[in-house]
Amino acid sequence: MVRSTTFEFNSMRALVCHEYGTPDVLKLEKNWPEPALPPGHVRIATRVSGVSFAVVLGIAGKHQNKPGLPYIPSGEAAGIVLEVAPGVTHVKPGDRVFAFLRTAGGFAEEVVVPGDIAVPFPAEMDFVTAAAFPIAYGTTHFALEHRGKL
Repeated sequence: MVRSTTFEFNSMRALVCHEYGTPDVLKLEKNWPEPALPPGHVRIATRVSGVSFAVVLGIAGKHQNKPGLPYIPSGEAAGIVLEVAPGVTHVKPGDRVFAFLRTAGGFAEEVVVPGDIAVPFPAEMDFVTAAAFPIAYGTTHFALEHRGKL
């Protein structure tokens, strides 16, 4: 991403939910403020964001975790580490990582997450699979092991 030099803040593109409804209420914002990088966090250039039933529920305002408006949907993303804050040692700029974003933020060019949830993934895994790993695979694992007792 090219950093803006015409604004007082760095900006990025993001798909933003300003009102609850169907996915067509999302608006592409071209100058959304870039998230700050607190100590112990990682900045990731998003390559792929997860799209799940939970995302659709969130956009509709029907998910149990209801972020305030406006917000950037998607709770999972995969990409390339751009920057690490002091205190992060297990990943470095250029590493491929995925992250569970807790509530939202994945439909943006960049995400900032606590360093301990930026998980490196192997070269054999593509970005699409990595982006789906935190929620889709995690939910499946929980259902089979904890609910299904398999």
